[in-house]
Parts: sequence; structure tokens; C-alpha cells
Amino acid sequence: MTSKELLYVEDALGHEKYFQTKCQETADQVQDADLKACVQQMAQKHQQLYQSFLNLL
Repeated sequence: MTSKELLYVEDALGHEKYFQTKCQETADQVQDADLKACVQQMAQKHQQLYQSFLNLL
């Protein structure tokens, strides 16, 4: 992996971690059960993507 590719993966890791955190924070504040479940699914998806990028390293 080139240094430039590594930087892209590091950026992707940071973005996915940020999105996962924000989704979880939002899910914790949402009152509507359906919307809460949707946002929690989004948080899980971003966590899975984070793990996928981490596994590239």
C-alpha cells in the first residue's frame, strides 16, 4: 500500500468513526422508536465499515 493510499484509508477510518459516533448520539436523543431503530442501524453500518477499513491495515 502506498503512502497516499494509506492516507485515504486513515481518512476513511476517521470519517466512519465520526459518522458512527454521531449516529449513536442522535439515536440516544430520538424519541420515535422507528426513527431510533433506523439511526441505530446506520450507526451499526458505519461501525462495520470502520472495521472493514481497519482490516485493510
